[in-house]
Amino acid sequence: MPTLKKYPFYIRSTVILFGLVLVSYALANLRGILIPFSFALFLAVLLNPLVDRLEQWKVPKVAAICLALVVAIVVIGGVWYFLATQMMHFTDQLPKLQQKTTELVSKLQQDLSSKIPLEKQNKYIGEAEASIKPLVGQLLGSVFGTLSTVFLLPVYTFLMIYYKTLILNFLYEIFAEENAQEVSTVLKQVKGAIQSYMYGLLIEGLIVAALNTAALMILGVPYAILLGVLGAILNVLPFVGGIIAILLPVMVATITKDGFNTQLGIVISYIIIQFVDNHFLIPYIVSSKVKINALLSIVAVLLGGAVWGLAGMFLSIPLMGVLKIIFDRIPEMKPWGRLLGDEVPVLKPHLRGRGGARKGGSRAPRNQAM
Repeated sequence: MPTLKKYPFYIRSTVILFGLVLVSYALANLRGILIPFSFALFLAVLLNPLVDRLEQWKVPKVAAICLALVVAIVVIGGVWYFLATQMMHFTDQLPKLQQKTTELVSKLQQDLSSKIPLEKQNKYIGEAEASIKPLVGQLLGSVFGTLSTVFLLPVYTFLMIYYKTLILNFLYEIFAEENAQEVSTVLKQVKGAIQSYMYGLLIEGLIVAALNTAALMILGVPYAILLGVLGAILNVLPFVGGIIAILLPVMVATITKDGFNTQLGIVISYIIIQFVDNHFLIPYIVSSKVKINALLSIVAVLLGGAVWGLAGMFLSIPLMGVLKIIFDRIPEMKPWGRLLGDEVPVLKPHLRGRGGARKGGSRAPRNQAM
């Protein structure tokens, strides 16, 4: 069977780039269909063990799927209700917060008036507001677009679980019959790894939310529960989400409290929580099956935001984790799986310079660069 490797590099690179452009174009134009489909796929993978357990208890298949969906709807609805009520309490205090913000801005302007005239400051503030408004509009549009897909989630999820056998048989049939056992092994490994990865993300999010909330409560920051949960949700986004998660409570503390001790405490607490998350929670809970390097995580989040907006930013990391799981188990795609991973390999001997191995038994260290 001919492979792409036998062609010159410029042909291979052109084909790959052209394929990436086509995929990006298709993803951007089919976002209304693919976003709810992607969320439903992860939800179906998470609910599948519960459906299987209910079927083992002699519950009919349709009833088992419906019961699992009811459990998921209750849990997700409870989280949304909690966040909505917290946001309502937060919006009730907006007039006071806005007044305090105006006072802080006026005081800051007076302090800077000796260096920057008030006219220029007002001009800069106006330009900043004009640039922020479109971003807020895009964010709200992404939020409402995401909410509109919620109605499709139960339908997609139900059908995915109901037709699970049909989909699996299709995957078996598109490959050669002699590879059926290998395909079965790969599918089982992928399913188990995806479930472990998704469950790990949920457990990590709950722990981070609890740590954030506890730290903010100890520091006396208002709306500690809301800010702690939002921080855990934003923590899915590498680096960018962590920065926003710190800025939100710092802004609330600046508006509601005098001095800067609370803000300093928030920064220190969140740095400690991020350290615990990065060095203990993610390696042992989330990344036991999947490890993704930081560089491509940031690129994936930015690309996800450019293609699918806010929903794409949150879907990018789980989707990339799924791709790595699949790539690691397909021989032809293993180089791509290693590229997504965070393990830095040693330089292969045939890629080193001529001084890498010398006569007489002296050899350069294995981790030495060219």
